[in-house]
Amino acid sequence: MKRFLAFFSMLILGIAFVSFTLSQTGSPSAQMPDNVKAAVDKACFACHNTASQNAKAKEKLDFSTLSGLAKAAQIGKYREIGETIENGEMPPKKFLDNYPDKKLTAEESKLLIKWAEGEVKNLMKK
Repeated sequence: MKRFLAFFSMLILGIAFVSFTLSQTGSPSAQMPDNVKAAVDKACFACHNTASQNAKAKEKLDFSTLSGLAKAAQIGKYREIGETIENGEMPPKKFLDNYPDKKLTAEESKLLIKWAEGEVKNLMKK
């Protein structure tokens, strides 16, 4: 009986850990407005998250951990997000060749740029 209880306890802890991990890596920040989150989900998050297999993209920007960065690092990342989108560098052409439906519309690009700029301003006030 003790073995069963120990096994059952470990199983419950394992499930809780997996659920917590998925909640941390399953979507971009819950702090994002819904329209921003939708655009990030569409075109960015598949590569820029903790669970991504694209190591280069994950290293460059991880939306799952963005809010946990130091203030200066967050400001830098938000500025980079805005500049990268404004320059049309993301999503990259090679990616869009395979997934043309992931292309940001002009409206989505403006939305993400404005959001990133707003995040920089908010962080600068703190």
